[in-house]
Amino acid sequence: MTGERPLSVRTAGRHALLVDLPDAERTAAFHAELLRRRAAGTLPPVEEIVPGARTVLLDGVSDPAALARRLAHWDVPARAADTGGVAEIPVRYDGPDLADVAALWGIRPQEVAARHSSYTYRVAFCGFAPGFGYLTGLPGPLHVPRRDTPRTRVPAGAVGLAGPYTAVYPRATPGGWQLIGTMPDPGRLWDLTRDEPALLTPGTRVRFVAEDGTA
Repeated sequence: MTGERPLSVRTAGRHALLVDLPDAERTAAFHAELLRRRAAGTLPPVEEIVPGARTVLLDGVSDPAALARRLAHWDVPARAADTGGVAEIPVRYDGPDLADVAALWGIRPQEVAARHSSYTYRVAFCGFAPGFGYLTGLPGPLHVPRRDTPRTRVPAGAVGLAGPYTAVYPRATPGGWQLIGTMPDPGRLWDLTRDEPALLTPGTRVRFVAEDGTA
């Protein structure tokens, strides 16, 4: 794998490997390569592949030591441009931190909707709560810090920003993200009646669609 620092592989229990990568982009590329090789039948049996911000966990590996040796010599190409379908998330841009985010971006509050909804995002990884996807795609100049004081309760459906990530809260939880809007029907994010409960799984592309003339 090209880059300033190669990937490193360490065992995680008896049947798992944790792969550390230099940055989010190369983590996404490595995750995509794992999925490609598994689909092609060239990846040894792995029960679960779980991406993180800069790690990928391989669980259910029959011979971790052998796979670790193979991974160390992989040549992983850059992640190809996404061409699959796009999940659309309707948003009312009415969040309590809208004015603060606008100030950080140097625009008017009424311009935040158009700016935020103009990008296509990608689910880098999931965590924190069932159905909570960490979406990348917001340009660096628009990254914002977390709130100095987290809220004790963020409502389900809240659309938030923190660092390089955008997310939609699938359920009410504490949280310190900057809230800029609301998804009217957050139940779609996590539905146990579906074969795949999570709407936003790693690799999914996402577009936010402004409602009520907020764009």
